[in-house]
Amino acid sequence: MNYGLVMRTDVNLGELPKLAYEAEAAGWDAFFVWDGFLSVNPWVVLSTVALCTKRLRFGVMLTAASVRRPWQLASETATLDQLSEGRLILCLGLGAADDLGFGRVGEQTDRKVRAELLDESIDILQGLWTGQPFSYVGKHYHLDQVTLAITPVQQPQIPIWVVGAWPRQKSMQRVLRCQGLIPAKMTAAGASTEVTPAELQAMVTFLHESQPQRQPYAVVFEGETTGHAVADRCVVASYARAGATWWLECVAASAYRAGGLAGVRARIAAGPPYIE
Repeated sequence: MNYGLVMRTDVNLGELPKLAYEAEAAGWDAFFVWDGFLSVNPWVVLSTVALCTKRLRFGVMLTAASVRRPWQLASETATLDQLSEGRLILCLGLGAADDLGFGRVGEQTDRKVRAELLDESIDILQGLWTGQPFSYVGKHYHLDQVTLAITPVQQPQIPIWVVGAWPRQKSMQRVLRCQGLIPAKMTAAGASTEVTPAELQAMVTFLHESQPQRQPYAVVFEGETTGHAVADRCVVASYARAGATWWLECVAASAYRAGGLAGVRARIAAGPPYIE
């Protein structure tokens, strides 16, 4: 099991690289920041994380592909991967249009269209990261012999973790084109609910049976623990048994409410919720 942190960005921005440095020292494996709508630019923040850490992987949790031009995203991510000597993870999804106010600035709110934009963005990112001339004709994007001037350190590409909404087949098929699963569960009405260990295990089984010969997927579960080893192990172990390979600790909730930035620092210093 690998262990990462998901950090809120509505704190003093100068503290975020310090928190990343402290997280690396405390044994965490990755450091993710929010990508808030009309908020902090996460790519600028992550450039400071890249330069103040040596081992820590990092990324944005998560980027709504429909509001990013894929060629710009390809350049930003390749640049960060170079700065960090190959430590970036790209997390993609549709984004929560109702919560993030896409429509207020003319961004696409239709779920089906945003899914199409996400699919085409994945195609274009993977094509541009090769550094070779790349053409693409999709429903929404068209590229004619475009070559990205900078390529990622990680080859053949930067790992893409994408939201897979269970039991939506189109959503799960999208995961098969990427390197990691961020599990979600959708009701018939389209609402998101918490994924249980049994449902996560069903998702992992689907991935393995669909592509049994490929390298294992990163299976990512985001949750919250207390920093107390015995209680935490029970929570994390249930998802590890279901197939999770990453636990992402969300320190935006109780740790922050309990003690503000000091509470966040205390939770980071307590270290990952290791399981035996």
